[in-house]
Amino acid sequence: MPMSPTARGSLLAAFALALVGSLVAAADLVEAYPLPTGQALRYALAGAVLLAIARGRLPRLDRREALGLIALAATGLVLFNVFVIEGVRETDPATVGVIVGCVPVVLAVAGPLLERRPLSGRVIVAAVVVAAGAAGVQWAGGGITAAGLMLALGALGCEAAFSLLAVPHLKRLGPLAVSTYACLFAVPMLVVWSLLAEGPALPAPDAGEAAALAYLGVGVTVLGFVAWYSAVGLLGVERAGLFSGVLPVSALVFSAALGVAELTPGRLGAVAVVAIGVTLGVRGGARPALASSGRRLRTFASGG
Repeated sequence: MPMSPTARGSLLAAFALALVGSLVAAADLVEAYPLPTGQALRYALAGAVLLAIARGRLPRLDRREALGLIALAATGLVLFNVFVIEGVRETDPATVGVIVGCVPVVLAVAGPLLERRPLSGRVIVAAVVVAAGAAGVQWAGGGITAAGLMLALGALGCEAAFSLLAVPHLKRLGPLAVSTYACLFAVPMLVVWSLLAEGPALPAPDAGEAAALAYLGVGVTVLGFVAWYSAVGLLGVERAGLFSGVLPVSALVFSAALGVAELTPGRLGAVAVVAIGVTLGVRGGARPALASSGRRLRTFASGG
């Protein structure tokens, strides 16, 4: 029996955010490696793999599409890292994570408004539930400074931009092309950041760092990006955004498996709250923004 678009989109969204949560498995291996250089290598590898999957044939971008995807790369892939790094220097990392974890609420409101569609009260309530559950998963009782708050809000905006700026282009370009262009456009920006931060003498990664960067490039980025943008096309950005709550849950599971986090009753209860919120919103019957997004998107989302 064929799977419904909602079920396919839900699985793809959960898979994408679970992959992003698995970043903690590679974090220790690249902790000492310069971050902008590592990110440049990650997205260069991902862009090359995605281009190979596309057999070197990507749709030609018009001016509006090019500007939109450059903005996506600049905000969702580059500035997001800048804001997070500076934010955790200013305040407790978990607090930054809690604020960025409010992205389902931003997408539930901004997504329909940008597309001039009615807001869904059910999805907004579900997004608030998901954000509360995600906060419970990662909250560590830290404080926050005014600068830390502004940086965390900047990271939140960039996280939302990663999805919102892709929506206008998914129908014509498809998830594969949007993912490829985003990675390729991010590389020169990250190279400039790396040169400014580290200078021209860039270190070569050792074997462990190279393996971790390869996982981040191929596993998290290639698979995660295409799965996420396919899910956005199938569910609509606001319902797909509910699955952002899967990210801290996945990170918790991987951290517990590595022995660096504890599965406390409070955190397990917060995981249940995330699950309730996602279920409430996804079953709400909001119309997917790209339900008629064409054969390319539907075929890729179903594994073709």
